[in-house]
Amino acid sequence: MGIMAAMAVPHPPLIIPEVGRGQERGIAKTVEAYEKVMARAAALQPDLVIVVSPHSVMYADYCHISPGTGAAGDFGRFGAPAVKVSAAYDAEFVAALSEACAAADIPAGTLGEKNPALDHGTMIPLYFLQKHWQRFQAVRIGIGGVPAREHYRLGQQLAAVAERLGRRAVLVASGDWSHKLKADGPYGFAAEGPVLDEKLAKDLGAADFLSLLTTPAELAEKAAECGLRAFWILAGAMDRRQVKAELLSYEGPFGVGYGVAFFWPGGADASRAIGEQLVRQEQAELARCRAQEDAWVRLARHSLETYVKTKSYASLPEDLPAEILSGHAGAFVSIHKDGALRGCIGTILPVRANLAEEILYNAVSAGTRDPRFAAVQPAELDQLVYKVDVLTEPEPIASSAELDVKRYGVIVQCGERRGLLLPDLDGVDTVEQQLAIARRKGNIGEEEACQLWRFEVVRHH
Repeated sequence: MGIMAAMAVPHPPLIIPEVGRGQERGIAKTVEAYEKVMARAAALQPDLVIVVSPHSVMYADYCHISPGTGAAGDFGRFGAPAVKVSAAYDAEFVAALSEACAAADIPAGTLGEKNPALDHGTMIPLYFLQKHWQRFQAVRIGIGGVPAREHYRLGQQLAAVAERLGRRAVLVASGDWSHKLKADGPYGFAAEGPVLDEKLAKDLGAADFLSLLTTPAELAEKAAECGLRAFWILAGAMDRRQVKAELLSYEGPFGVGYGVAFFWPGGADASRAIGEQLVRQEQAELARCRAQEDAWVRLARHSLETYVKTKSYASLPEDLPAEILSGHAGAFVSIHKDGALRGCIGTILPVRANLAEEILYNAVSAGTRDPRFAAVQPAELDQLVYKVDVLTEPEPIASSAELDVKRYGVIVQCGERRGLLLPDLDGVDTVEQQLAIARRKGNIGEEEACQLWRFEVVRHH
């Protein structure tokens, strides 16, 4: 009982013959592998099929579990409205899973459903499975913007609840790989695309779940994948168990990577406590970052930690370098958590008595007053990574030809509206991107005439 098998499968709509109208023959190996893994699953006669889909309801801070007694959908948006898929939900399992996640402080549950209809990431696996086996109930789970360890913990709860309720369960992690494999594909080409897919093939084929969980965020983002977080949940469902893995196929003829992998969980294996290994690795990396902080970054950390704990601004430490105490410059403090931005606020020109005060006050603002984020809470402090950018005085420029995204930040101003973007940011590779983002930040239209400034930064991290 419990999780008897799991699989990672893609969800290209064209794999459905009525949608593909012959194009599905271009991914014949994927179709063959799909049929094979679903036949394997059917042979187990599961009474529960858990589908994790990146196209279900998604929130930045929450993984959604579909409520209700069932749902249905069709492929109308892909030109085949007559092809319909439906599933009855296991309401008892959903309730038990939601309670277990709440008790374990895992950000997952049934709140916030927007559209109950089945999405194609759920329908395609069920379409293939129902050819072989129909006597099951389903549970649909979405991914979230939460870190790998939270997806993994959700997978652990899936396995625990299935075991406790005596379910014969199969888990399906639905997700495509990179969407940027070919220049003439629907999403274009990025060098990171093939790199990510090679990594996923290696990690999934060997059940190397620690490597899977530590896939660099920048690599995944630039490769434009959609299945990684679903695979993290699958990994969590195999926690502390032996795993036999098989990568049955991989193809990418249309510019999107399609991989099919199957996993058989075996007996207990304490050496595969991958979630605990991930936490230790993250803690070691945070400790390494903290040990390398210079005086600028230590001041930012000291400032925010003092304010969050006491609600008062810190006094300046006595051992600050003279150039911080005597310097005058604008400064931005950026805060990251789990590889994602957690807050960023700064000053373009100096407004305080010295650079030290600039950093002290801006660190508090970045952590508590950035309108994009809730204020940092005490429990988060040990998980934060800080950067301090000290700005040179901005200089006006005649045109964008004088910009370089790696060297210069940019200020775009139109009347009282102004947008700023720092240099050398992940995902900002061209001057055009840099200016477009700065315009959006300043609420300045693309066609509006504006004044440009550039500046350089000294980055401390």
